[in-house]
Amino acid sequence: MTPTIMIAVLVVYFIVLIFISKLTSNDDGNDSFFTGKRQSPWYVVAFGMIGASLSGVTFVSVPGWVATSQFSYFQMVLGYLVGYTVIATVLLPLYYRLNLTSIYGYLEERFGYWSYKSGAFYFLLSRIVGASFRLFLVANILQILVFDSWGIPFALTVVLTISFIWVYTHKAGLKTIIWTDTLQTLFMILAVVLCFYHISNALNFTMSDAINQISLSEYSKIFFLEDSNSSLFFPKQFLAGAFIAIVMTGLDQDMMQKNLSCRSLKDAQKNMFWFSIVLVLVNLLFLGLGALLYIHADHFNIQASGDDLFAAVAMHESMPVVVGLFFLLGLIAAAYSSADSALTSLTTSFCIDILGIENKPITQQIRIRKQSHLFFSAVLFIVILVFKWINDESVVAALFKVAGYTYGPLLGMYAFGLLTPWRIRDKWILPVVLSSPIICYYLQLKAPVWWGFEFGFELLVVNGLLCFLGMVFIRQK
Repeated sequence: MTPTIMIAVLVVYFIVLIFISKLTSNDDGNDSFFTGKRQSPWYVVAFGMIGASLSGVTFVSVPGWVATSQFSYFQMVLGYLVGYTVIATVLLPLYYRLNLTSIYGYLEERFGYWSYKSGAFYFLLSRIVGASFRLFLVANILQILVFDSWGIPFALTVVLTISFIWVYTHKAGLKTIIWTDTLQTLFMILAVVLCFYHISNALNFTMSDAINQISLSEYSKIFFLEDSNSSLFFPKQFLAGAFIAIVMTGLDQDMMQKNLSCRSLKDAQKNMFWFSIVLVLVNLLFLGLGALLYIHADHFNIQASGDDLFAAVAMHESMPVVVGLFFLLGLIAAAYSSADSALTSLTTSFCIDILGIENKPITQQIRIRKQSHLFFSAVLFIVILVFKWINDESVVAALFKVAGYTYGPLLGMYAFGLLTPWRIRDKWILPVVLSSPIICYYLQLKAPVWWGFEFGFELLVVNGLLCFLGMVFIRQK
């Protein structure tokens, strides 16, 4: 597939998104931008949230992980179901009862000003780094596949990428994203299914043959119960999955903003139920595709692994052009369905939680919102260029992981608020929420040396527990 065809696909893709934006952006008020006027159909939200949950990193990384961790990731996915149940039965009723636009408003009501600002700050930090990291990886792939051959510099690629997101989200925000994410989720799932089908054909497998070969392969082991010190140990992964779902969905403005756009609590709960079921199936499909990609790579002697594997197989001469085309569409859809909602949620949280625009005149609110939306577009651009300047995958990945630590204080604060009757001395929350991620990062570095123990994703739970214990010490007596 030539770069010209790829660029044509990109142009047509964005024309479709802009067309959807035109249809849904007849109202540029803050109600539409922040909450979609709370009129979103739950089934549309549920389907669109799949794409928002599975970023471009997931699209290329989950299949690539199969060689080193087999299907162990599915242990976490099963844990997600527990986390989503907590969200549907505990957090959503709380958010709807308080009629929140930003979910961090709960922290102000429960603890006070500094807790509220700390929660919003950690969300903004996490989302800026996380969204930039995901867009950076996808922009790099697009640069290599498309724009290098045209002599277009990386900075311009990033400008174009973010500009397109700004164009179709700047007016109606969440109201538009609910529908564009639905389309993008459809593209992403179609891409995986069609790639699975054509890779099976290239290996002369029927669909049943492919499934049988995957199950018989060395990659298909799901449950790891042998070594409790391993990061793949089932209880660790399952527990981490439950807490990751609670924190990165239930305590994340980006994901909850979509749930709060539903017409009622009952609709939002139906959305979470069906979203969780479909997400489990989609992740299993990604893992199966990963095993099939490695089987194909071995058969055709393709020297690629990890994040490079999917692209290498999709663009290989053994594949019809349609596979490369749908790989490109799926990658873009996965990247943009998470990036566009991240940009909108960053704008929402900054306007509501940091600037407090709700008490200002309507015309001033809209002006500030539009300026903030443009500001965060520029912030993402700058952070992506910083990642490119660092030009060290291990350092960039470490920054992404550190940003993940910042969800720990959110977990600790919400757990303390929901599980205890105590108030805290609010001004002392800052030392608590600043120290817990730092301690966790140090623990992850030293645990293998001190105890022969390797932390995995369950470090999030330790992070939240440290914050919780810190809040016990600053409780009001």
